[in-house]
Amino acid sequence: MAQPRPEPVDPAKLPELALATMKSAKFPMLASDDAGQPRLRPVSPVKTDGFTVWVANLRQYHKTVEIAANPKVELCYLDGDHHQVRITGTANAETDAALLAAIWDKNPLLRSYLGTPDNPALIVYRIDPNRVRYMREWALEYHEVPLNP
Repeated sequence: MAQPRPEPVDPAKLPELALATMKSAKFPMLASDDAGQPRLRPVSPVKTDGFTVWVANLRQYHKTVEIAANPKVELCYLDGDHHQVRITGTANAETDAALLAAIWDKNPLLRSYLGTPDNPALIVYRIDPNRVRYMREWALEYHEVPLNP
């Protein structure tokens, strides 16, 4: 099989390309550290603002323990065209009540499963990016994406 030869990437368009890939892929994989063992699972973002992503979680899930011990995580989006965005960052429990209420109001799935926004099982992580990389197809070359497009 021949190596794909994707079109060149215009550096000025990297933020736009990365955000389009995130929108198309919808469900990223979240990598966290379980006492030295990497763990990977699909997650469903409940809010995205640029490259900052909020992910809902249930406190009883094991990633809660993993993130408490080591909040360094990575999200990987892969769309149907094999474009990839990797967001390396830190997961922090969101505490802004107004923001949490807005997330709650816009997510019928949360309301369906959890009943009320003050359900103690719910925790929302804000993943603050410190590095974003983009790869077109399987080009084997990542491009650094500016954090503040």
